[in-house]
Amino acid sequence: MQLLIDKELNSNDKILKPDFNSRTGRELLAFYLQTKFKQIFAYDRRSETPIFKEINPTFIQRFTRRLITNPHKRILIGITGESASGKSTICHEIKNLIEQLSMPVSVLSTDNYFNDISELIKKFGSFDNLRDNGYDIDAPESFQLSLLRKDLIRLAEGENIKAPRYVPNGTGVSIPASLDVKSDKLIVVEGIATMYDEVKDVFDVKVYIETENEIRRRRFIKRAIRERNQTSENAQKQWNYIFKAGQKYVQPGRKSADFVLDGNVDLKYFDKILEYIHTITNNFQ
Repeated sequence: MQLLIDKELNSNDKILKPDFNSRTGRELLAFYLQTKFKQIFAYDRRSETPIFKEINPTFIQRFTRRLITNPHKRILIGITGESASGKSTICHEIKNLIEQLSMPVSVLSTDNYFNDISELIKKFGSFDNLRDNGYDIDAPESFQLSLLRKDLIRLAEGENIKAPRYVPNGTGVSIPASLDVKSDKLIVVEGIATMYDEVKDVFDVKVYIETENEIRRRRFIKRAIRERNQTSENAQKQWNYIFKAGQKYVQPGRKSADFVLDGNVDLKYFDKILEYIHTITNNFQ
């Protein structure tokens, strides 16, 4: 992928930057992006470890058509996958690249839209007791999905928002309107809720990350013990829950994805794909 980036940067065969305020200019950009996206996918297919497992054949045409017909709307990218599939890791890589390249991108996690369950946790004594008594935290009704949808639409229309913040310390507290989220040109939203029926149609690009179950299990248990101070026994119990919940609530979102990415692939390669996309969308004469 670095070869493609260098070739693009050093090429003398560049197009004049079109006037994106005109429909003709946007159509030229759409055609240009269609060509470049096809180049990325072709390069990836020849890669030793391709990152794209599946690509929706209608994506390129749908996405570029949207750029033509509604150019002022911000681009919303939804990233989902089962727990420990690599969603947060990919978003961390995106954040790093944003800082390096000064890209106009905001990142939001749907985990912040969990319902406040602090009173329920007090009632049952702990989150674990609440879970063991049947509370299904990954179910759609456990999220503030109507608020999430409203906030995503506002972001897409160019409004900054104040998102809630869910405190991941076992207390179940959600603090309303406490996270400032800027409506940048690109808005990346990650979390299991992104492909839930109530919100998935808001996204322009839908990404599903798929990772082998055993790799996810090891990641999850390691994280639960090291970062959340859980015992091995309780971490395994929590894994058993999220494994079943993932099958029930998250896997159906795979059918709606524009891309299914291989969560086992080296993320430095993914960084290079993002860098190339940044290059081709800013490298005009």
